[in-house]
Amino acid sequence: MSEAADATTSQNPDLHQPTRDELVEALRVRFGGDGAPTFDAVNPTILRQLQHRSVRRFSDRDVTDDELRAILTAAQAASTSSNQHSWSVIVVRDQARKEQLKPLIGNQPFIDKAPVLLFWIADLHRSAALAERAEQPFVGGALLEATLVAFIDAALAAQNAAVAAESLGLGITYIGGARNHPEETAAALALPSHAAVAFGMTLGWPSPTDRAKIRPRPLPEVVVHQEQYDADVLPGLDAYAERINGFFADYGREFDWESYITEHFADYADFYGRERLRDALRNLGLPSN
Repeated sequence: MSEAADATTSQNPDLHQPTRDELVEALRVRFGGDGAPTFDAVNPTILRQLQHRSVRRFSDRDVTDDELRAILTAAQAASTSSNQHSWSVIVVRDQARKEQLKPLIGNQPFIDKAPVLLFWIADLHRSAALAERAEQPFVGGALLEATLVAFIDAALAAQNAAVAAESLGLGITYIGGARNHPEETAAALALPSHAAVAFGMTLGWPSPTDRAKIRPRPLPEVVVHQEQYDADVLPGLDAYAERINGFFADYGREFDWESYITEHFADYADFYGRERLRDALRNLGLPSN
């Protein structure tokens, strides 16, 4: 290997081919102990994905324009339904604007501490503009299918961005609270008709004081089905509950995952206004019929 290649590898750990021991350890941590899946097909991208964690403490280091451009260009390379490109992203760096938006999107303390706040938009505005110029009806844009496609496109692009960011060493956290006040958030971001915020994302360099660990996932057999859906889910969920409860116990936090899930869906309290999302989408020009 040349000296230039050596230097590049040292600057970007994702160019390092993972060892078998690194893979085994990443799987053990990702799935919370024994019983983790095993496989041999690994590369730096897969290892990095296994090591994903949400970052809510950021250092003072800024995200450069070049780094952000690389991340968002990778986002554009994501799959998009029928070549429609029904998504957009809004980059917020201005501190005053972040502070203005913070109470609308969950008011979590890390939101205005991240150097970059991204809003991923389900966006049918461009398609509607083309239809208007062509003097064509926009009947299909009123369908639930059109809204779903826009939200899915936004999610695919955002996940591409997340993988790209983490490959550079940055951290992210998704913000579902960006749907708490859809009309107000849309107005603050000057969204046109036929567009709505799908979710937010904080982006920055992890702080050395960040204590967040990798949260365990259910074992693959809980979510991966062969040929047909296996509805006998409770044994796998019980096993996962034991692992995730133990994970939080290590933090000194008493947590009951099953109660957390059942109480979440028992009423509207945990939806923080999102129970009226269909009405909000209709008001924003996404009827979702």
